[in-house]
Amino acid sequence: MESKIVAGLLIFKLNMIQTVALALVMYFIGNFIRHRVPMFMRLSIPAPVIGGLIFAGISTFLRTQGILGFELDGTMQTALMIMFFCTIGMGASLTLLKKGGMPLIIFFLLAVVLAIAQNALGIFLAKLTGIDPLLGIISGAVTLMGGLGTGGAFGPLFEEWGVQGATTAAIACATFGMVAGSLMGGPFGETLIKKYKIKTPKVDNVATDDSDGTAVLEEEGALSGQNVMQTLGWIVFAMGVGSIISFYMTKAGITLPAYIGAMIAAAVIRNVGDFSKGYKIDGAALEVISDISLAVYLTMAINGLKLWELVNLAIPLLIILIGQIILMALFCWLCVYLIMGRNYSAVHLSVGMVGFGMGATPNALVNMAALTEKYGPSPRALMIVSLVGAFLIDFANALIITGMAGMFR
Repeated sequence: MESKIVAGLLIFKLNMIQTVALALVMYFIGNFIRHRVPMFMRLSIPAPVIGGLIFAGISTFLRTQGILGFELDGTMQTALMIMFFCTIGMGASLTLLKKGGMPLIIFFLLAVVLAIAQNALGIFLAKLTGIDPLLGIISGAVTLMGGLGTGGAFGPLFEEWGVQGATTAAIACATFGMVAGSLMGGPFGETLIKKYKIKTPKVDNVATDDSDGTAVLEEEGALSGQNVMQTLGWIVFAMGVGSIISFYMTKAGITLPAYIGAMIAAAVIRNVGDFSKGYKIDGAALEVISDISLAVYLTMAINGLKLWELVNLAIPLLIILIGQIILMALFCWLCVYLIMGRNYSAVHLSVGMVGFGMGATPNALVNMAALTEKYGPSPRALMIVSLVGAFLIDFANALIITGMAGMFR
């Protein structure tokens, strides 16, 4: 560990290995706390957020008090970010998408419209409160529809464009969105069921219109080291090909996050295997790699937050986020519920949209699970929300964000 004096402040500089080690320590601390505080489990707050914010808080206190500071190496953070989004792309199986049919297409288009609306509202309120319009996009589809993963990816890119504190604001907004999405989902679904007197499987003993819905995940064999190694090989290969794609996209003047090329390459690899039957991507191994890369990447990103940069942005961001909550409730009621059929399945889809439209797919699944426990399942709605929230919207959202941000760079 190296140290240096900057403006009278002692700075400890952690190298790549030390930075990863710190991330793992804080992840396990966060995981320990998460399993002992019921509220964190109920709201689906991930361990990287809890552990990372603890370190970021301590680091901020020490720096602002003039005691010492930390400088973390971001090399592995970038690599793990690309690896995570590569797993998202490798999950984009056209075979699975076909099973969703027209409802999946409509729901996906509604999610796209919502992402655009979130950005438009964020830009409007950012201008109204006198902050950079790009921060409006940060507190829009970047962190709400995109979640922590997309927020952590776009934050540094926005900082390169001159938006100070973009990464810190992104993590803060994404965390707020996850809490809000979890708190809103259940009561929102309850309100729809009671307001429209919707018949449900458990309470009214009626079958849902989608009771034959297909499961999202295909059956996989037992997880083994060989499966993980083979899947990791495909992912690293996709990352290599993706870096070439990203290079030529940048050369052509197209500015997108570094993970886009890898996502495209991974999606192509997955579907070539599906249609040719020449090889198969193991879903269980893919999930393991996705979980590990996301956990370490997010913890590293949150460990390095400069929380002191939020001081002047707190009130404007809070105003924008309150506006986003209102938008979400109105959109899921007047658009998702009414367009998707005005039935029990539509309630599940609306609750799911609240979850991943404000936070992440796990929030959506937790919201839907709460409804299922009380009123019964909606299999097709579960499949559609999982497919759209888990990877479809990530492709579209990156293009939406980049296109709208380009107008204010």
